Amino acid sequence: MFREGLLKGKRILVTGGATGLGRAMAERYAQLGAQIVICGRRRDVARQAAFEMAAAIPGARIESYGCDIRDAAAVEDMIGQIFEDGPLTGLVNNAAGNFVARTQDLTPGGFDAIANTVMHGTFYVTQAVGKRWIAAKLPGSVVSITVTWVRNGSPFVVPSAMSKAAVSVMTQSLAAEWGRYGIRLNCIAPGEIPTEGMSKRLNPGEAPGARTAAVNPMGRVGTLAELQNLATFLMADGCDWLTGETIAMDGAQALATGGNFYELRSWNDADWANAKTAIMAQNARDKAQRAPDAPTPAPTARDWEGGTD
Repeated sequence: MFREGLLKGKRILVTGGATGLGRAMAERYAQLGAQIVICGRRRDVARQAAFEMAAAIPGARIESYGCDIRDAAAVEDMIGQIFEDGPLTGLVNNAAGNFVARTQDLTPGGFDAIANTVMHGTFYVTQAVGKRWIAAKLPGSVVSITVTWVRNGSPFVVPSAMSKAAVSVMTQSLAAEWGRYGIRLNCIAPGEIPTEGMSKRLNPGEAPGARTAAVNPMGRVGTLAELQNLATFLMADGCDWLTGETIAMDGAQALATGGNFYELRSWNDADWANAKTAIMAQNARDKAQRAPDAPTPAPTARDWEGGTD
């Protein structure tokens, strides 16, 4: 779909770029010639992902940073270090978290785990990058991954719905405020694109994508390739007047069904208890992956720890 070298000369930071949707976008940008910076809270996972991408993509330049974007000071340190080696041209706000739960069962810690990453962390990174673009009189492009629920809300994922709505409004607000600097901001609101961790937190105990495929107007879930293509379009030159928009890519599911978790109203106490057990088990598996046994990064992959693991 895109010509070779389309993104040559670009330098793009992808938060949460070591796994899932973030890694898929980072890989495609690198294949098209961009220099990539990825960051993640799990330093060793980010290092390993950078090593693998650099080895798989001829000529790719991949840097990795360990940074907890919930920590504003850590974000500022990381972005400062990145810009010392040259300015970014693009930012993808992908780092996030989510899980299904009845709102009456949420703890303050559970709410903050989502809001501090999705809302606060996204703002910290966007501001840290944006103010440097403004100071240096450089244009830039920001792509944030949101959800279709920002338009109609969603039960059972209230922390995410609230936080993603904040990112959507930030995008609109800064598109108006920063447009005069040549900085544009847009969002992608994808439907379900199954990934290992998120699918098991949003559809615990189910085959990934099964529920979506059963009700989606196109009868299927989305693919990573489709997300890569849209993310590339928004980051490439050629449509620079497009800013402040949220593009839904969900096979029209939100139009047909609301695209949210309303159907979970039929779950009983036992169903919710089973879901909680499954989600906690997935969390434990993720924590186990943080063991410091990752191989040494390739020479094209840089690692700098700017936060906590």
